[in-house]
Amino acid sequence: MEIRACRAKPSMRAPLLELLCTRAFPIQRRLGIKILGPFPHQDDGTFVWLRGFPDEASRTTLKAAFYEGPDWLNDPQAQAEQMLDDYDAVVVEEGVWKLMSCRPVWCLGPR
Repeated sequence: MEIRACRAKPSMRAPLLELLCTRAFPIQRRLGIKILGPFPHQDDGTFVWLRGFPDEASRTTLKAAFYEGPDWLNDPQAQAEQMLDDYDAVVVEEGVWKLMSCRPVWCLGPR
């Protein structure tokens, strides 16, 4: 599992969250990646989400399928890069990943 943190450029958080929830997260779900979040910070342009994989071995393969796949490269990637100020990911120990398999997967995007 990864804990992913992003900081959007000024006034870009809502459009970035919309892009992630409507374009990036559905692509990842179709590949078998579980998404929990995003969870926006209440005071600034940052937000986090959890990204879960079946196991450590599949993480590399699934990430490559997403980041190198045409669904991501043909449009959303360029849009996201224009809205992002900074991002980071923390990989959680593999034993914790099992928790993601019994949790609901949803997207709390902007409305």
